[in-house]
Amino acid sequence: MKLLRWGPKGLEKPGILDGEGHVRDLSGIVEEIGPEELSPAGLARLAAVDVAALPKVEGNPRLGVPFTGTRNFVCIGLNYADHAAETGAPIPKEPIIFLKALTALNGPNDDVEIPRGSTKTDWEVELGVVIGSRTKYVDEASALDHVAGYCVVNDVSEREYQIERGGTWDKGKGHETFGPVGPWLVTKDEVPDPQALEMGLDVDGQVMQHGSTRTMIFGVRHLVSYVSRFMTLMPGDIITTGTPPGVGMGKKPEPVYLRPGQQMRVWIAGLGEQRQRTVAA
Repeated sequence: MKLLRWGPKGLEKPGILDGEGHVRDLSGIVEEIGPEELSPAGLARLAAVDVAALPKVEGNPRLGVPFTGTRNFVCIGLNYADHAAETGAPIPKEPIIFLKALTALNGPNDDVEIPRGSTKTDWEVELGVVIGSRTKYVDEASALDHVAGYCVVNDVSEREYQIERGGTWDKGKGHETFGPVGPWLVTKDEVPDPQALEMGLDVDGQVMQHGSTRTMIFGVRHLVSYVSRFMTLMPGDIITTGTPPGVGMGKKPEPVYLRPGQQMRVWIAGLGEQRQRTVAA
């Protein structure tokens, strides 16, 4: 299934994508796509729905973050060997974990703000892993049992704030709109191997990133298990798993950063595509 939320910001309704790519209204079946719907029992109930019998949503509705109830927006840093190489960073011995502010959550095609005074706002296409059941101290063998599905994430980052302003990375990661998620949540039954997904990001039509989850240092099973040692993950939580090479910070001979008035296209094969316009905060 491809689950989504559609409608004006703050007034989104639950929906599902049918086999022909049309949005269908789920609001007659459930009130929301939230933690209860992301649980194994909730997903089983939605899987039994006759999608073709649901009302079709006409036009091209705005899409919001495809689920609600996120308590932890967990990010993994430097998790692609080729990305670590482009930044000159050593390969991590263990996953690098940081948290992204929940106020950064943004619809997949909503505008992305360039913060006031920013000169180093950057892009990062990432595979998001969405948790479907309470996850604490799980082993790798059962880690995917706790996953509801996958989605596209753009981990927008301000590199000066992240690297040059002291402390942890969080201050460069949490600006409002810095976490576009979607366009939909693809349930895990449609993603047989999360380590074999092609992905990319364009800016103004120019390819900036093109990679594959094959080059992850720590795979999805390991990350879910590892993070669950340090915090309890709940349904609706997101682990965004790092980015392949091609970020603006790593461009040669000089870094390239975002400015207002640009267009980003962010995609992962089988998981959909985002399109964002950059605007001044």
